[in-house]
Amino acid sequence: MLNGEELIRLIDTIHRDKDIDKEVLFEAIEAALLTAVRKRYGEREDLAIEIERETGEIIAWQGEVEAADVDLNELGRIAAQTAKQVIIQKIRDAERDVIFDDYEHKVNTIVSGLVQRIEGGNIIVNLGKAEGIIPRHEKVRSENYNPGDRIKAIIYDVKKVGPKVKIMLSRADPAIVKMLFELEVPEIAERVIEIRSIAREPGFRTKIAVHSIDSRVDCIGACVGIRGTRIKSITDELNGEKIDIIRWSDSPQELILNALRPAQISNITIDEPTKVARVQVPDDQLSLAIGRKGQNVRLAAKLTGYDLKIFSPSQAALGEREGEKPDAAVEAVRDVLLQDAPAAGSQTSAPPGETAPGAAEPAAPLAEPAAVAAVEERPQDAAAAAADVCAAPSEAEAPAEAAKPAAGAAAEAIEGKEEGA
Repeated sequence: MLNGEELIRLIDTIHRDKDIDKEVLFEAIEAALLTAVRKRYGEREDLAIEIERETGEIIAWQGEVEAADVDLNELGRIAAQTAKQVIIQKIRDAERDVIFDDYEHKVNTIVSGLVQRIEGGNIIVNLGKAEGIIPRHEKVRSENYNPGDRIKAIIYDVKKVGPKVKIMLSRADPAIVKMLFELEVPEIAERVIEIRSIAREPGFRTKIAVHSIDSRVDCIGACVGIRGTRIKSITDELNGEKIDIIRWSDSPQELILNALRPAQISNITIDEPTKVARVQVPDDQLSLAIGRKGQNVRLAAKLTGYDLKIFSPSQAALGEREGEKPDAAVEAVRDVLLQDAPAAGSQTSAPPGETAPGAAEPAAPLAEPAAVAAVEERPQDAAAAAADVCAAPSEAEAPAEAAKPAAGAAAEAIEGKEEGA
């Protein structure tokens, strides 16, 4: 058994190394010794173990009287082993609580650490006293990390799981962009500039709307920094992700106009109850407004909170016959494809004007969706798209060439419907 001075030194060492409160350690040792004494001497009422906080002397009490018959040096090997296990468990629990308390208030803040290892697609990050986990779904697809790399991430959850604390990190959360702006732009940290809205597609592009509380401060200029130094630091941390800084406006029309830049906008009509905005742009600005794979309009919709319907004058003109043309086109494509499609399990087509036996089963569900999709974009592509889709999965493995006559006939049928419209 340790003497009093050795026990005090041991508690001081654990307190410094693991940042565990001394009182927690004293109570853990007292509980462990009490368990050992009961194992050696049996259950007794009002039995307690006390450690003098200044000297480290251990005293056994029976009620308010010292239990003279209890000799801690005679606990025996089994009782001593029990005490050791209880102390270790208590220290682990106390250490877990310290880590939990330390990181619980850091939720929604950025931490920095070193990549320790990759496990099942999850990144394990060494944060110093603890480990953080970036789950697969919180990673940015375009980013790759190796053990030893320094990484910044935002804490989005802290929870106790058994004897451990799980610190959940994210690189994909839009909040990390907001936190980086607060770190790099003093005006945001000082609340001179507010971040009013943010929309992000991790690894590709972010749109962030800012507003200046002080009219003398240029919110966009402050975020960009002299010669772009501030915004460059943020994009470097995000591995080159593009960031569009938008000026916030309480006017929905102006906010949508700013969000869709650099595209030029001709007119905006808003239906406030449904949160739908129809945005007209010149024909030569349509692709710019929509963006690559619809990214620009998608982010602008998230940023503004409106469902944005982008259209050009030529699309508006086509839309006047919207109800008739798609139906005519789809019907023409479907009829011709079902007429010329090879029957399931055969390599013969039907006579002109008739549908091949069994052809409707594989062709109909494939031809119609393809035709509808093509008509909505470009009517002249409807037949080709439907023919390709229909011919590809045919059980008769008919080559694509076999579908071309059907495509041509369907295209002619569409043109005839359009001329008569």
